[in-house]
Amino acid sequence: MRSRLQAPLLIVMLLISLGLMAQSVSFKISPDALMPGDKGTISAELKIPSDRKQSVDPNDPEYFYIEASHPDLNIGKMVLPKPTKVVSATEWQYYPTVTLTLPFTVKANARPGKSTVQVLLSYNLCYESGMCDPPEEAEGKLAIEIINSRPISETMVAAPEQAGELDAPEASETIEPVVVEEAEAPGDAAEAEKARPWTEILKYMIFAFLGGLILNITPCVLPILPIRIMSIINQAEKDRSKVFKHVMVYTLGVLISFGILASVFIGIQAAGQTAGWGTQNQNPYFGVALLAIVFVFALSLLGVFEITAPGMNAATKATTKGGYGGSFFGGIFAFLIAISCTGPFLGAALPFAMALVPALIMVFFLMIGLGFAFPFILIGIFPKALKIIPKPGDWMVLFKELMGFVLLWLVYTMLKTTLALTGGLYLLSVIWFLMILGFAVWLYGKFVRFEYSRLTQWIFTILPLIMIILAAWHYLPIQEKHLAVESVAPVGDEMLQSPHAPEGWYVFSPQLVERLRAEGKSVFIDFGAEWCKNCKTNERTVLFTEDIMQDFAAKGVVLLKGDFTKKDPVILDWITAHERLGVPFNALYIPGEEPIIFPELLSKGMIRDALSKVRIRS
Repeated sequence: MRSRLQAPLLIVMLLISLGLMAQSVSFKISPDALMPGDKGTISAELKIPSDRKQSVDPNDPEYFYIEASHPDLNIGKMVLPKPTKVVSATEWQYYPTVTLTLPFTVKANARPGKSTVQVLLSYNLCYESGMCDPPEEAEGKLAIEIINSRPISETMVAAPEQAGELDAPEASETIEPVVVEEAEAPGDAAEAEKARPWTEILKYMIFAFLGGLILNITPCVLPILPIRIMSIINQAEKDRSKVFKHVMVYTLGVLISFGILASVFIGIQAAGQTAGWGTQNQNPYFGVALLAIVFVFALSLLGVFEITAPGMNAATKATTKGGYGGSFFGGIFAFLIAISCTGPFLGAALPFAMALVPALIMVFFLMIGLGFAFPFILIGIFPKALKIIPKPGDWMVLFKELMGFVLLWLVYTMLKTTLALTGGLYLLSVIWFLMILGFAVWLYGKFVRFEYSRLTQWIFTILPLIMIILAAWHYLPIQEKHLAVESVAPVGDEMLQSPHAPEGWYVFSPQLVERLRAEGKSVFIDFGAEWCKNCKTNERTVLFTEDIMQDFAAKGVVLLKGDFTKKDPVILDWITAHERLGVPFNALYIPGEEPIIFPELLSKGMIRDALSKVRIRS
């Protein structure tokens, strides 16, 4: 069966790769035979796929430029052609092709003979959605001959020096440029061009796997990890041979969940909108649904109820407890907790993934899920590893109840998020709903037991369900009075004290950043959210600590805080412009330097290393 699937899979991957390879670069030099003192041009033509464009700041073409080197040539400044579209004074766009040129002059003391010119083109293609591919480079070697005399029959025209003259030279005025292939064999060059993008894709797929793996130990997921391990220990004690099956069912729940998330991202991208990781937490309904699930799990761990089917007897209960359904929904539950914030590797890999074709976006998210489930897969493959854990006993009952209180702490943090998203009035409604939910599952756990009649069990299965539905219908709809005005980063450049950070942190705005940088000041930005556990950990253990605040002050760094708890298109645009998709987002802007973008989990050492590059202004 595996061999039958391999061929179609390879064909699909090949077709995808052909779509990715649609861009191509060709280099030219004109003329290719010159005398000392003659002028010429080196050009690079970039063919751009129909779904992408090349954007450039004409005043600072950082990622789009051509370079050449040769000991006998004086290379001039790069010439940008007229743009296909002018978006603004700082953004020109080119499509479907663009040609960059470099004028050059042969030195007076140039030695006659044939040689090659090394040429490099750097480009950075972007999609309509605003997402961009990683910067790429193409290299070429062009043949040139320096001669002592020019044949009489040959007409040579000096290369124009003005940008206007370079835009559209007449065919009758110049010799047709000669396209010279690279020194390698044509087949090798083609293979190299194909291999490089796939190398990038493979690298980021590995990042996705590692990012999913590390998600297990981030502050978002770590509190629930012992619960899943305890479940596996219970299953191993009953039947060690079924541990692998339960792990695979758990993995299936994780992969299906990440596959659905990938489909959502693909749909958002297809609609031409910007997708952000973790933005589902900005929806109050999602937050309430998740905290209700966590609340029910907590009550179950505390022994308030156990899930059983009406009418089941003791034998049936014993065989179905800890069944495959629990493992499957355990994977979904772990996924829901995990997607609150990004972790290491994922922050850098997600923007790259969003620029891929839909099939590869799906593969990317499945790789995250595979990495997320991988520790449990290892336990399933090597169940003997569980021997290092003490045998089940009374300690597990105590441990289970302790984990119930951990989940209640998570409910508390989610209630704080609900308060930040809506307000105190809606928070009271949510608390009332939770009280009814708790009473309903207590009724279920009290009376849906084998010692009661089947009728009683059915009554106390349907009645709690009706109570939960009616309570949700009455308390959970969000009315206009519940919601505050949608949060948006301020527009002005005033320095306002941030309400979400200690004294010395100011409210972020793009205009304020621009003003501060124009004044030559260093700026540190922290974007976080109430629902982001990683953000809170960074702030509590690093950013808001007294010693790091003193380090910032000693270097004269201005601290700006942006709150991404609610929808904020200004902050989302800033994050995506820096090739990230979610929070936590931290960056240090030093005058004259490239911005330093930090990983998702910070340490004091990282901050101090970055601050060592800040020059104190006299």
